[in-house]
Amino acid sequence: MSYHVKDKADFDAKLAEAGDNLVVVDFFAVWCGPCKMIAPKLEEMAAEYPDIVVLKVDVDECEDLVAIYEISSMPTFVFIKNKAKVNWIASP
Repeated sequence: MSYHVKDKADFDAKLAEAGDNLVVVDFFAVWCGPCKMIAPKLEEMAAEYPDIVVLKVDVDECEDLVAIYEISSMPTFVFIKNKAKVNWIASP
């Protein structure tokens, strides 16, 4: 299951809770067509791999996280392990 992040404090708390599990952060926007298309697949992945923590960040609600992770297109997926960014994939 994925978790919708409310703000940076919420995000930081979820990263701390994740421990050494892989965290996939989905930076999305409600108005983004490709984001809507990939959302069901992301939910399937979250259900299939329960050790992966999936965090959803609405770029219009969490602008501070957008700035920190330098998000410029949606969807963008950031992969975090032990609170460190290890990889990312962005829509062209």
